[in-house]
Amino acid sequence: MDSLDTLPKIGAPATRALHDAGYTTLRQLAGVPRAQLAKLHGMGPKALRTIQDALERHDLGLG
Repeated sequence: MDSLDTLPKIGAPATRALHDAGYTTLRQLAGVPRAQLAKLHGMGPKALRTIQDALERHDLGLG
């Protein structure tokens, strides 16, 4: 199971986008609107799906 203390394995551009926006853990992404993350440069549909899937494994999700 993915840890809430790390980000899931997504591409480097998406990881950089999250770090630049201040997100360094999966826990911080719980409840964040999907549309907000989609606006980040480097964040694509596959990365968003991976993040959502990882959150769902902890009974959480994007906003």
